[in-house]
Amino acid sequence: MEVKSRAKAFTKNKSFSHLTILISIGLFSLFLILILFHAQASPFGFTSLSTSSASWDFFKKWRGTEMDANLSSKLQDLVTFLPLKDIRFAKTAVEGNTWFMNSLIDTYEENESQYLYLPSEASKGRLLCLKGNDKRDGTKNSYALAWPEGLPNSTTLLKGLTFVSDTFCDYKNLWHGLTAMFPFVGWSMKKGCSKPSRLVPVEVLEKGDDGPYCFEKAVVMRHNVGKIGKHRKLQVSDLLRCKAREFCGINPAGRRKEVNVRGQPSIRLTLLMTRGSRSFKDPTAGINVFSRQCAMVDGCMLEVVQSEDLNFCDQLTNMLFMNGNSSIMEFFSRGWLKLARVGQNVYHWMADQSGMKHRCAWWDPHTDKECPDPTKQLECFLLYKDSQLGHTETYFAEWARTVLKQVRTSKQEQTIQSSQ
Repeated sequence: MEVKSRAKAFTKNKSFSHLTILISIGLFSLFLILILFHAQASPFGFTSLSTSSASWDFFKKWRGTEMDANLSSKLQDLVTFLPLKDIRFAKTAVEGNTWFMNSLIDTYEENESQYLYLPSEASKGRLLCLKGNDKRDGTKNSYALAWPEGLPNSTTLLKGLTFVSDTFCDYKNLWHGLTAMFPFVGWSMKKGCSKPSRLVPVEVLEKGDDGPYCFEKAVVMRHNVGKIGKHRKLQVSDLLRCKAREFCGINPAGRRKEVNVRGQPSIRLTLLMTRGSRSFKDPTAGINVFSRQCAMVDGCMLEVVQSEDLNFCDQLTNMLFMNGNSSIMEFFSRGWLKLARVGQNVYHWMADQSGMKHRCAWWDPHTDKECPDPTKQLECFLLYKDSQLGHTETYFAEWARTVLKQVRTSKQEQTIQSSQ
């Protein structure tokens, strides 16, 4: 058995862990979508938006004619800006037409997420326009459809294809970022890998000037993964994994032949650690449990990684970049099982859509502080959720022993099949 501890070093041409035990992890979701589409280095600031814009005179030439000023004025008068968010639908924010651009009806294609494409036959050839910069109240920002010949005064026209992401979930949270990104990647794959000129999360527009901004072509996603089918999710994950490995200088085709010097299959066991909140009270004790089990399996290599020290490419230990069928275990502090609700299942969902196996989760039954009033669930959860973790040696050891045995058997069978 090998034991390796890794901090900030970034090494190209490395292999991927087959087993990962998750403590905490972050993912630069926006950075990943930039890599995928080779978009501009800074596609979210208003500098890059304005430099891609076209003047009104240019647009008239693009249309191939000088428009009648009176007709243009009449078309401008027909433009009606509506609230970007309709708070009447806040409780069903991602259902139906959603609370975002609520008057517009999605296009749905089988096994894909619902989306808006503008201009379209449904929009009668009108472009999507956005304006407003209120950072706190989306109802004070607005959207409209406008004919190219009658764009609102002072409009900045953004040429090319723009991906517009709603603000129900942001890109700071790992799960939110991935689910917001998935439908764009799926749409692009279905449309011959069409690449956008820019990605515009609406919260960025809300931090800029008042606008309006109109888009020559726009794809709007309002449902995150929506109705994307299981097979399509796996395809999107495979593409993201391939592009990330390619960017980081790793052979996109996969790993090298994984056998040790004795010809036994190599098994990589990664402990993804964190410091401070939600970390082990005694990290050495936790590591030793897995180290002992790994030592009992020929070909097992243990790697201990601190999540805070990882750059983008180091985060290849994240399940998104691991090979299919890799196994995952999670640790939670007390309170998560009963009080965290559905949010504690995000790694289950991620594993499912990325082709991984979520083997189990462990919830620490102990805590240093007891909630003074158990009936106040939110207060109790906030008290517990960032607590440090103890460890249960028998549970950790049994999990590691069982999964390592299963992985070793599977790899041995694969080796035999490949040699025949």
